[in-house]
Amino acid sequence: MIKIENVSVFNLENAIRGMRNPLKSWAKIDSKYDEEGNYILGPNDLGLATRLVDGGEPHRKFMRQIFVSVDITAPMYWWSQFDTYKVGTTANSTSKMHKLASEEIVASDFSFDGCVPEAEDACKETIRVCNALREKYNETKDKRYWDTLIKFLPESYNQTRTVTMDYENLANMHKWRKNHKLDEWKKFCAWSETLPYAKEFIVGKEDEITK
Repeated sequence: MIKIENVSVFNLENAIRGMRNPLKSWAKIDSKYDEEGNYILGPNDLGLATRLVDGGEPHRKFMRQIFVSVDITAPMYWWSQFDTYKVGTTANSTSKMHKLASEEIVASDFSFDGCVPEAEDACKETIRVCNALREKYNETKDKRYWDTLIKFLPESYNQTRTVTMDYENLANMHKWRKNHKLDEWKKFCAWSETLPYAKEFIVGKEDEITK
């Protein structure tokens, strides 16, 4: 399971202006804001940006200045792969340290969706044991129960993070993860394709070799 919400894309205007710095071609800027406050790229700017993207990472530096902020809720097994792309990203997450023992643990706290029927009993038992450990810790304040709870949590436990990243991060994720076995990656990459100018900048002319 993956949930993506509270999406903001910003700094597009500054990135496009900076894109023209090497040749001092600012007079050719033809992008502007529409009535709804969206920054719309003109033919000149979009043409240059697309050529730079097609030229590869050394030429598309402006993409590192187009920022995205988003809330993502996903299981820990997905976050461990996302962290591969930590260069240039920042995340602030919900805290297991502070909040795990304060609320009842329920099925929606995990990404058990899609599990085969044979695992249903194990999923229910995981929730039961987690709550038993949580309750015992709250009763006794014995740190051993809290420590065991942390260690017992499966990789399917969901965590919410507010993530800030750039279009270069997203282009790399899309290239290497769009055909991944995990449904979470397929959904994440599909979401990235909905961002402004994703077709030109994030998808671009991707290599055929993907993971």
